[in-house]
Amino acid sequence: MPNVDPSLPSADLLKLQADWLADARARLLRNAEIGKRNRVLDLGCGYGLVIPELKRRCSNGSVIGLDRSLYALSSFVADVPVICADVAKLPFYTHTYDLVFSQNVLLWAGRLNEVIREVLRVLQRNGTWVLFEPDYGGMMEYPSELQTVDLWVRALHRAGADPYVGRKLPAMLSAAGFMVRVELIPRLFFPQAARFDFLEELPLLPDEREQLSHMKDLAQEILPSQQVAHLPYFLIIADRS
Repeated sequence: MPNVDPSLPSADLLKLQADWLADARARLLRNAEIGKRNRVLDLGCGYGLVIPELKRRCSNGSVIGLDRSLYALSSFVADVPVICADVAKLPFYTHTYDLVFSQNVLLWAGRLNEVIREVLRVLQRNGTWVLFEPDYGGMMEYPSELQTVDLWVRALHRAGADPYVGRKLPAMLSAAGFMVRVELIPRLFFPQAARFDFLEELPLLPDEREQLSHMKDLAQEILPSQQVAHLPYFLIIADRS
């Protein structure tokens, strides 16, 4: 078995990302009343970074993890069942779960309508889908010499991802019959150098890598308080009627 999965960011970077989203995730899961749920699906669980949190918050229910990467599922020891499957073809009976959680999954999934239909199918009536998805097309960066948005959009397209997925989801979920509540990340954080590391793992052209290397060097010369690097995140609670 390979020691990496090229379809996933590295586990260390995903851990940083999960930590960055922790406060918003806790708030949305509380608003979705996870403590009252009986069956929770971690859709696209990857390296299982959020599974312990879901299990803790769903203390009286059960949690199952699903991901398409066998390597990711084999890289951690989970005390919950995990399944290797496609998020667009869920191997579950209709109305199995009362809460589905996904984080940075539809960015990579493609076939958005198929995934939405499948989640709608496996959710129980009055069930809820909690989603966290970015919108790289809306990145806000300063100073202009550190603007990476074009690099992100091109590289994500090459990797088969949808950099504009966040802005598309509210309308798509509503059209599918969900009742949708949407928030955005409410805080502006000081930029972290790791944002360049994420980008380096994507398929960049040689001249783009040279451009990114120059940006990394320049960022080290500018105080974090004098930089802005804000990636809009759509925080969505979608209720099934």
